[in-house]
Amino acid sequence: MQTPVRHTLPEGGAAGALRRTATSHLGLRVPDVAAAAEFYERVLGLVRHSALPDGGARLGWGSGHHVLDLLAGEQGLDHIAFEVRDHDGLAALEKRLRENGYEVGELDESYLDEVAGDATGLVTRDPDGNVVHLHPAVRRAGEHAADTGRRPIKYQHVTLATTDVARMAAFYVDVVGFRISDQLADGRFAWLRSDRDHHTLAVVNTGRSGDIDHYSYDLAEWEDFKAWCDRLTEQDVPVAWGPGRHGPGNNLFVFFDDPAGNHIELSAEMEKFHDDRVTYVPRRWDPVPASVNLWGGQLATWRRTSEGN
Repeated sequence: MQTPVRHTLPEGGAAGALRRTATSHLGLRVPDVAAAAEFYERVLGLVRHSALPDGGARLGWGSGHHVLDLLAGEQGLDHIAFEVRDHDGLAALEKRLRENGYEVGELDESYLDEVAGDATGLVTRDPDGNVVHLHPAVRRAGEHAADTGRRPIKYQHVTLATTDVARMAAFYVDVVGFRISDQLADGRFAWLRSDRDHHTLAVVNTGRSGDIDHYSYDLAEWEDFKAWCDRLTEQDVPVAWGPGRHGPGNNLFVFFDDPAGNHIELSAEMEKFHDDRVTYVPRRWDPVPASVNLWGGQLATWRRTSEGN
């Protein structure tokens, strides 16, 4: 029997430079903006903040910074965004990007609802060509202010689809300044952190690039999962995967799809890292179903692991 290949993704360069950076907003292209917007309003409790050009819609929690841009087009990723709250984090990040040969532009202020200060932001592209927005602290009055049985408390993380996990991880770790929390031992999945949450970004080898694999909203606790599974049933939204518990991150999860086919995760009890107090070594999980789903190892129809399927 052939011995499985094991990889260790390295951390170098600027790894750990960002410790107060979180997901900010997400832009998705969808074939039917009206149908997608109605879904997010009805099912997830998002509120329309404004109209966007060419029939697009901006949604959020009703106050503070927005969460989601829906743009007309073939299903796909338009942009991802991170809020850099680290002191002097944006200036240092811009310097690292330019020194490593990445083009950097100024983020259009139309993407920022309420900036805490007069700074703008940066826009660049990662090695897969995904558009990445990076901006300073914004006001988030709408988060953590709702019945969590009917609306998530925040947008939590995004997982990018790629054909080269090592290259993407090197960019987000060595250049941008994230750290690796966990990886699958075959090198096909990595979970990256930029604040105390186990991951604000993940990258997974799906055989395609330039798109998202899924993205996630945060719930408060286990009791919300029962309410949400009932809620999805009441709204005629099929549960695609879960409820379950991931090994990496130790978080509870349940998945469903929006009308465009984007995979949405609801998550809770995410593992916390305290890098200012403890030194962590990235962990390598066996690439088997029971690692990504501790509760029996059942997988979603779109998910595969290199061993044990």
